[in-house]
Amino acid sequence: MIKKAIFIIAMVLPCLLSKAQNIGAPPEYVKALTAEWKGERSPDGRPKVSDDMLVRLQNATLEQIWGYLRNKGFNNQVESNWVILKPGETMVGRVVTAQFMPARPDLETYVKAQGLAEGRNQHGGKNIWPIDVLTKGDIYVADGFGKIKDGTLIGSSLGNAVYGKTGKGVIFYGSIRDMQELKDTQGFNAWVKGSDPSAIKNMTPTSINAPIRIGEVTVFPGDVVFANDYGVVFVPAYLVEDLVTTSEMTGLRDEFERYMLQLGKYPGGEVHGEWSDKMKDEFRAWFAKYPKKTAITSKDIEAYLDKGDR
Repeated sequence: MIKKAIFIIAMVLPCLLSKAQNIGAPPEYVKALTAEWKGERSPDGRPKVSDDMLVRLQNATLEQIWGYLRNKGFNNQVESNWVILKPGETMVGRVVTAQFMPARPDLETYVKAQGLAEGRNQHGGKNIWPIDVLTKGDIYVADGFGKIKDGTLIGSSLGNAVYGKTGKGVIFYGSIRDMQELKDTQGFNAWVKGSDPSAIKNMTPTSINAPIRIGEVTVFPGDVVFANDYGVVFVPAYLVEDLVTTSEMTGLRDEFERYMLQLGKYPGGEVHGEWSDKMKDEFRAWFAKYPKKTAITSKDIEAYLDKGDR
């Protein structure tokens, strides 16, 4: 009787799992979710925003990104009030998402079986599964439902595994442990809701590279995340290039305006308002002597001035 039951399970389980919800989202699903992106993609289907764009975005400010996204109709992209492992640093990268939920025995049974069917590592904790899929330039973003005690998704060992795969760090709506040791990992950083010495317990991963909620933000796999001392903002991949160009121009204009206002050469309203031809000429002359390397060209400046944008 027992042998017969095992035989039936062995025959039926693969059929059930083939129709079941995957833990890891199939590439076709990720591509459909991010259909606005027309560029290169990773094998898992995520948009692959170029490394050059990631580097350039690093120079933006949270306010520039927030303003741009609000103008595009994205009103819920920023989450604040984080515990930051290494304040004073900015982290930018491509998002890999993971969702964890409170454990229950029947869910644990299903997730373990589905993970086995997907070829996921059965040694160690299931919190390793999202780390296994990370690549260079990725940032591991997880919804740990705000759990602090027993909600530590990584410690120093897995934190170093994350850094080894990505060269980046993590953003968890949850917690981590071993903060002291992780601070010693050069290049790794973390934005979390708290820390605790406890080990992870009673948490189950239910999705990898599916949409998740981080506070007030819906996050897609392949989004680009910008994190600094003032908050974390998630940018749809297809908007990144235009955002970078716009924020660089906005940054230049803001720098120029501060310089002119400090000089006191013109009334404030003439500097921080709609520019006259005379003010545009001042901007051209200032940019011609600009000492820092910038991706903005004189041609870009003329196109911007011709549009009359603020």
